[in-house]
Amino acid sequence: MDNTYDVMFVGHMCYDEIVLYRGETHIAPGSAVLCGALAAACTGKRIAAVLRLAPLDAAILAPMREMGIDVLPVAAAETTYSRVIHPSANVDEREMVLVRDAGFFEMGDMPPERATCVHLAGISNHEFNLPFMRALKASGVSLSTDMQSFVRQVDPVTREIAFRDVPEKREIISLLDKVKLDVVEAEILTGTPDLSKAAAIVASWGCPEVLITRSDGVLARVDDAEYFEAFSNRSVVGRTGRGDTTFAAYLCRRLDHVPQAALTFSAALVSLKMETPGPFRGTMADVLARMAEA
Repeated sequence: MDNTYDVMFVGHMCYDEIVLYRGETHIAPGSAVLCGALAAACTGKRIAAVLRLAPLDAAILAPMREMGIDVLPVAAAETTYSRVIHPSANVDEREMVLVRDAGFFEMGDMPPERATCVHLAGISNHEFNLPFMRALKASGVSLSTDMQSFVRQVDPVTREIAFRDVPEKREIISLLDKVKLDVVEAEILTGTPDLSKAAAIVASWGCPEVLITRSDGVLARVDDAEYFEAFSNRSVVGRTGRGDTTFAAYLCRRLDHVPQAALTFSAALVSLKMETPGPFRGTMADVLARMAEA
């Protein structure tokens, strides 16, 4: 039987408070799932989103439903609220506070519908644990995650997020078919800021497909071959969600394209996204036009 969905995104829905460097502060619904699923929606693939949030905040799921995404909410005591502060003009420098969160996922939260790919799109280490990941992998899906879901570690008292190494990183990586990191997370986990070296180290832990984003572009290592695509964005006002958007676009395009083509597509899409605050709301035609320009 065919799977119901091509890609199922799993994670918290949240409110993002973005404090820009020498800019205005704004609060809006966000999350890795929101950014990822909305980017994926333009590809024409069958997309679902499994989200933990408080039922009273269900109205913030409307943008995904409007884009044809099947939204499968899981009731939590409260909705995640994240504060992201940019203290300098360097868009890769961020200070984060997880003011509150919706708690860990369990297998009972997962719907009966099947997906070809399940992507764990978390924003901190308060969403997924190894027993949950082992059970998902055992179910036979193609599993992926963003390592921000483990590197971003929440202080139990201050709720500040610190970026730290992950003791279980080798087992986590070994459970994955695809993994995404940014350059900061890659250096924390591997000890090197060199994208090629970091990707090779991560791949050696058992994942055949590794993506690493940086301010200038994205690198992919697939079965020992390496690809790089530069971003073409003309501003960074929409920097938040860069990695989530890049990987979501790549996952969907990769279903029926070779790695280089999927990488080119994802770089073009996220370049458009970074020029406007909030998740990507463009069309396939917009992405193809940017690809032609680039």
